[in-house]
Amino acid sequence: MDGSRAIRWPAIGLALAAGLFMLIAGTDFWIAFAVTAIWIGSILLFRPAPQTAAPQVDGMQLTRDGMRELIEHSGMPLLLLDDSRIVIANAEAREVLGKHILGQDARVAFRHPAAVDLLGRREGGSVTVQGLTGPRSSWQMTRQPIDGRYWLVELINRTAEADISRAHTDFVANASHELRTPLASIIGYVETLAEEGDKADPQMAARFLDTVLREAKRLQSLVSDLMSLSRVEAEKHDQPRETVELGALVERAARDGAGPERIERLVIARDSAPITVRGDSEQLEQVVRNLVDNAFKYGDPKQSVEVGLARGERDMAAIEVRDHGEGIAAEHLPHLTRRFYRTDPGRSRAAGGTGLGLAIVKHIVERHRGRLDIASRQGEGTTVTVRLPIVVADAESLS
Repeated sequence: MDGSRAIRWPAIGLALAAGLFMLIAGTDFWIAFAVTAIWIGSILLFRPAPQTAAPQVDGMQLTRDGMRELIEHSGMPLLLLDDSRIVIANAEAREVLGKHILGQDARVAFRHPAAVDLLGRREGGSVTVQGLTGPRSSWQMTRQPIDGRYWLVELINRTAEADISRAHTDFVANASHELRTPLASIIGYVETLAEEGDKADPQMAARFLDTVLREAKRLQSLVSDLMSLSRVEAEKHDQPRETVELGALVERAARDGAGPERIERLVIARDSAPITVRGDSEQLEQVVRNLVDNAFKYGDPKQSVEVGLARGERDMAAIEVRDHGEGIAAEHLPHLTRRFYRTDPGRSRAAGGTGLGLAIVKHIVERHRGRLDIASRQGEGTTVTVRLPIVVADAESLS
């Protein structure tokens, strides 16, 4: 028997004591006995109901205001729907869809066929919504039931992933096209020479062989640049730790980029004081060679190419390469560092360009935590400036 059902002996003892007192006072025995019996009976019959402890609730119960405070500062756009009406939208959701969506029907707020289809389903689910916030945007939209009335909608921005995938697809397509063109020329000329055999005209055969050699070298340059770009991208987030003195490096790389045929048109001007940066010497030489080679290829063949090295503002070393060619139209400037981008494809191929030189330069500069600037005016030429952070110890010793 538990405690709530135990006999109340103190109360029964009190009833017996009262009956004994009545007998002593001269009350009739049977009256005293009856009163005592009734008293004890009432104690036994009328006991208080057992008290049960209130059940404890695990977890927490959220009100609508509590739900609003819970999701308000989430980095993911979240919405709470009362059936199909938006009753809560956190800060990210209001930023994406607009502040006016509160109280709206969700189908009106999204206005996208895929989203409307998901909102109309009886069960939850997930869909990809293309173009929700822009022509190239991609969002994953998920709708989950909370109970029979409320639904939670979350949005995950997949635009960056889609852009990367699109860039990889474009790169493979462009690389395949660039490789196919010289290969087609080589195969075509070699097949012609093979068919002619000994009957081939010597002058024609020599011309064809020159073309095959030129296209083979172009193919070699393209493969070399592709491999170089791949290595640079693989090391993009690995900042170099070695220190490099830029003066001798820039002068040596500029002369290599010019080559013996163009060295007379190369003008180098640099500070006499040493300028030291943290970097990969091979990659920095590649930057200078690529820029100098481009300047000679696309600049005025009768004008000089100027290469400068100086200490710039904010402890940055500035490597500047300037040509005096036709210049580049303003609409092309933002796209020059894209892979295989050419302002004049015919001229670029004739000059032996692969369309990857500036893309390689950009990735190397980014790896060195530097900045690449391209300035050009048509009729006046182009100036490319690479800015790299100077080693702090070097800056302090010169101050």
